[in-house]
Order: sequence, then C-alpha cells, then structure tokens
Amino acid sequence: MSTDFTLHAKGREDTGKGASRRLRRLAGEIPAIVYGGKKDPAMLTLLHKDVAKALENEAFYSHIVTLDIDGSSEDVILKDVQRHPAKKQILHLDFFRVNKTTKLHTKVPLHFINEDSSIGVKTGGGIVAHTMTELDIMCLPKDLPEYIEVDMADIDLGQIVHISDIKLPKGVESVALSHGSDHDLSVATINKPKAAPVDEDAPAVDADADATEGSDDSDEGTSEE
Repeated sequence: MSTDFTLHAKGREDTGKGASRRLRRLAGEIPAIVYGGKKDPAMLTLLHKDVAKALENEAFYSHIVTLDIDGSSEDVILKDVQRHPAKKQILHLDFFRVNKTTKLHTKVPLHFINEDSSIGVKTGGGIVAHTMTELDIMCLPKDLPEYIEVDMADIDLGQIVHISDIKLPKGVESVALSHGSDHDLSVATINKPKAAPVDEDAPAVDADADATEGSDDSDEGTSEE
C-alpha cells in the first residue's frame, strides 16, 4: 500500500517532563520517539496542528507514515498516542520504524458491513454484538491494509463469526491464528432480541369487574336524572 501521510519532525535533545511541557505550551509542538530497526531510538518534536489533522483520518493509525526528520526520511507506523484526559490535546507519540522487506506486527481496524441486511437482523430481529474492533496482523509494509471488512450478510441468530471466517487481504495473516486453531477468537455474533420484562408486582386488571363497575356508574347517573 502506498504511503499517503508525511509528517515533518525535528530532532530534540532536551528531554524530561519539564521540557515536554515547555514544548506543548510555548511552541505548540508534541514530543515523540521513533524506535525499531537497526538504529537507536530518536527523540523528536512535531507540530501539534499537523498531528491533530492527521489523527482525524482513521487510515493514519494503520498506514505507513513518512517521517521527514530534519531533511531525512524514515518509514514508520504509529504505535501509541497519549492524549490529555480532559483536553483536546495530544501529549506524546510513539513511532516504529518499518523495513520494506521485513514483516511488521500491528493492529488494523475491523469494518463490519451488511449488518442491517444480515439474516439474523432482517428476519430474526437480532442485535449485532462486536467482541473485537481491531485485529492483530502480520504483513509486509506494502500489504498493510487500511482496514479489514467483516461481512455479516449471511450471519443468522446465535451464529458466531470467528477470526477464521474473515477474508484477509492477500499477504496478510492473523497473529492469533498463527498460534493455532485454539486461538480462533470470536469477532462478532447476532444475539436474540431480549423479551420485554414483565412487572410481576403490578396489580392484575379484572376486565369483567371494570365493565361491571362502569355499568353501575352509568345506571346511577340515569336514576339521578
């Protein structure tokens, strides 16, 4: 898959929490680290506005990213994002170097399609439940998918979709399945709709008694007139 994302970064020597806070407060920059491969880890800074824009695109999380570090390019994938718990602020990024000839291990999002038209939902009124929203995969960088589709069209009530049921793109393998069939985990299922709860404490309604009372009231009103 071709590289569509490029981020410009600068090397940094000033490390520590105080230095990171100064970067974010004064320069609008984010501290980051890139590691992996045969090179030593490198400390970086990136512009917050550039990173925030890139993170709005789901593909950025599972795509090869070109880091332009002081004029030198490196192919990486995003491994971790630290965010402020209360503010819309990115605190730190981790990038992992990739090699075109070496398989990489990463996670990609699952996209569930044809849920509303699936057998279990359309004819059985079932409810789709996801037990997994991303999948651990191994592949060469050129084969890295943006996402993997899970087709729910033929899934019936009570049926479970496992990893082995997913059609993986060419060159992509499941990390879980590489450990054996006993790691064939559940991805989704269609559950039966829950029955409406019955309130056992509610007083029983006697239709005959209500009808009789209504008739008596009517007779009384007639005699008074």
